[in-house]
Amino acid sequence: MKPEQTLVLATRNEGKTREIRSLLAGFPVVIKNLADFGPIAPIREDGATFEENAYKKASLTARFLGLPCLADDSGLCVAALDGRPGIHSARYAGPDATDKQRCQKLLEELGDNSDRRAAFECVICIAVPTGPALTYEGRCEGIIIDRPRGDNGFGYDPIFFYPPLGKTFAELSMEEKSRVSHRGKALAEIREEFDKILIWIEQHMPIIEKKGCLGTPEH
Repeated sequence: MKPEQTLVLATRNEGKTREIRSLLAGFPVVIKNLADFGPIAPIREDGATFEENAYKKASLTARFLGLPCLADDSGLCVAALDGRPGIHSARYAGPDATDKQRCQKLLEELGDNSDRRAAFECVICIAVPTGPALTYEGRCEGIIIDRPRGDNGFGYDPIFFYPPLGKTFAELSMEEKSRVSHRGKALAEIREEFDKILIWIEQHMPIIEKKGCLGTPEH
């Protein structure tokens, strides 16, 4: 029986980690995140797109740890704000801001604008230490409400209203959110072909050469 494959998530976010572990439950894979390892220097997310940032995080983390890595870059794109906060969603209200502060800043900037359309976008990359990567994308459209609702989820979930279910993301259960969210859609694609992904990882992981001990020189 083959040992389980370790897959590292390039995040310390427990919310993301729980979602991904839940969606990949049942596969022969051990999901870890950066909190399971020693100090790792933060990777500067200076790409111009979600895809660039996701690949950079996955690739550099895989090289550093010598393990396959999954990284996502996702964010909230608001129509009336010309797509902001977009790739800057996590740092929108400052590097040390709380989720509550980020939501408050967005609501203040949006003000009483009647155009409340928004979309969560997500790009997920799975990379191996040698460089190759697989990419998956997901998108979920909704509207921004005028005050937070719900206690589940994280990030901008309390102000992102999803009309088909009549709830904000923070009012959805994890199972409901996983079915419809941007990350859930991308992960659903990954789940559908995860058997193939595990084969791909095995084929692209570097081969570690085992060298036997040198014998005692003859005299």
